[in-house]
Amino acid sequence: MFKVQLVCLFLYLIIPNESDAWGFYAHKLINRHAVFSLPPEMVGFFKRHIDYITDNAVNPDRRRYAVDNEAPRHFIDIDYYGDSAFQILPRSWNMAVAKYGEMQLHEHGIVPWYVNTMKYRLTTAFSDGDAESILRIASDIGHYIADAHVPLHSTQNYNGQLTDQYGIHGFWETRLPELFADEYDLLVGQCEYVPNVQEAIWEEVFKSQGAVDSVLSIEKKISAKFPADKKYSYEERGNTFVQVYAMDYSRQYHKRLNGMVAKRLKASIKMVADLWFTSWVDAGQPDLSKIENLTASQLEAFEIEKKSWLEIKFKNRDHEVTQH
Repeated sequence: MFKVQLVCLFLYLIIPNESDAWGFYAHKLINRHAVFSLPPEMVGFFKRHIDYITDNAVNPDRRRYAVDNEAPRHFIDIDYYGDSAFQILPRSWNMAVAKYGEMQLHEHGIVPWYVNTMKYRLTTAFSDGDAESILRIASDIGHYIADAHVPLHSTQNYNGQLTDQYGIHGFWETRLPELFADEYDLLVGQCEYVPNVQEAIWEEVFKSQGAVDSVLSIEKKISAKFPADKKYSYEERGNTFVQVYAMDYSRQYHKRLNGMVAKRLKASIKMVADLWFTSWVDAGQPDLSKIENLTASQLEAFEIEKKSWLEIKFKNRDHEVTQH
């Protein structure tokens, strides 16, 4: 039995990690649900491409190893800036660069600034009537917005490595949604125009940071009371067995979080729809029914590009380090 567990653990350690941020399942769920909050003038175009929007919600994670400076776009270490971070952090990127320097900002994450940048890119794509750009950027901005809603993406202790809780990153962001998302009411109603995108995304980042203590302390308390041999179990994934947090342990943690995961997931969906809508309005509300669908050659070229990201990721796995 001991040898079997060692083999299982080894397989768990070497299988590709597709659990960054919210996890592939949750990111796809967020983008897909956001489509149904759009107004009639937009929903037709997005519904026609809902599979694209859903499947490509995870592209920013896929290309982390292939694109320079991709990783910092997914997080921000609010606690690095001290207890006064809310007051001292400039909401403007240019002001932040002037105060801290671009290198320091990238080292500790840039997600709220980058969401604002992506909003302007999406507005331009709508103005140009470019289906490929609209869908690519809309899919990507959905990912970054969702990341900004994750508590462990707002702290230096992003994987519990500073509090002897290594692995909590994937536990909160991936395991819990995969187990319990079917129990959530994810209807968010009609999207709304956001007059100040900068302030809106920063507000969500600070909400995420405010939940960090609960995310960590609740798991710490449950772990102390749970038998070590009951904390983990093994599940078959494809042709391998992987170590996962056990159902009973996961359910207790999920219950003690008192709806936190569902609330952050729902807030992500709302803001994704809101910023898609805001970008379209700021572009002059172009008629999306006149925009042609993606061509077969465009889709094929994009699939080739995604395969190249994966090849680069596996090529660099020997040098891989845990990231936000």
